[in-house]
Amino acid sequence: MRIGIRLPPCRPVGEVAEAARRAEELGFDDVWVPDSQTLWRDAYAALACAALRTERIRLGTAVTNLVTRHPSVVAAAARTIAELAPGRFVLGVGVGNSSVEPVGLRSSTTAELRAGVLGLRATMPGIAVHVAASGPRNLALGGELGDGVILLAGASASRVQDALSIVRRHGTSPEVTVSAFCRVTDDLERDAPALKPVCAALAQKGGGAALAAAGIEVRVPRQVPEVRPDLLHAADWEHAVEVCSAWVSDADAVRFAEEFCLYGSVERIADRMTVLEGLGVTGVLLQHVGSYTLPHELMESLGKVLA
Repeated sequence: MRIGIRLPPCRPVGEVAEAARRAEELGFDDVWVPDSQTLWRDAYAALACAALRTERIRLGTAVTNLVTRHPSVVAAAARTIAELAPGRFVLGVGVGNSSVEPVGLRSSTTAELRAGVLGLRATMPGIAVHVAASGPRNLALGGELGDGVILLAGASASRVQDALSIVRRHGTSPEVTVSAFCRVTDDLERDAPALKPVCAALAQKGGGAALAAAGIEVRVPRQVPEVRPDLLHAADWEHAVEVCSAWVSDADAVRFAEEFCLYGSVERIADRMTVLEGLGVTGVLLQHVGSYTLPHELMESLGKVLA
């Protein structure tokens, strides 16, 4: 199984590139950089710097979009990174979310994403395209057209298995990557409450049914103006946790950590990954909580043990 780490370009690109170099040194297989222009520095600039400072590790977007960036613009950027990192670049694409909503645009429909992916594949021969998806229509699209699928459906065996069944009914994507928040901890009850804004964001974005299926009943207002810029990317995370405590209890947070995330001891996380691998998952994309720091602690905790 490939083990990847998410590096938000929240710091000067030289620091992001140095974090990628350190991830490579620790033995990680992949570095994934998210693309949200209102939150961070440019994803492709960060990837270009990372390409120049690394030799082995695979680099990818997780994810870029085809709304704020026209597919032809994405293709040019992708070809550039692939030139700097031959054979080790992957283009992860999704509907937009944090890139499009802050500037008053709407996320791609499945039909629009389909057209964009087809256009990319025609203009980027040799560059793998991975489709990020959580709902059934985009999971089906990823299975049909993607060289890989990035599952945004939690890390529990049952949820991953359900998502995989949709992907496989529509194609045979060679790679399936599970994206999950991750933390090495010996005290889940102490550390799980930090996930409250993540859980609340999922409920706010239409994930209430998925949460309910896991025994988490959460109702979150469509707008939470006291948390900026949004729940998932709160600038003041402690304040966001406090606000979200009105809807997400400590017990809910623990349940969310168990069902949707990879939280626990190194051994526990390794065991969970082994289960995912047995289902046919080929990689994990590990995220730390927070959008404006790099995941140094998570990388050091897991790198030499799991990678």
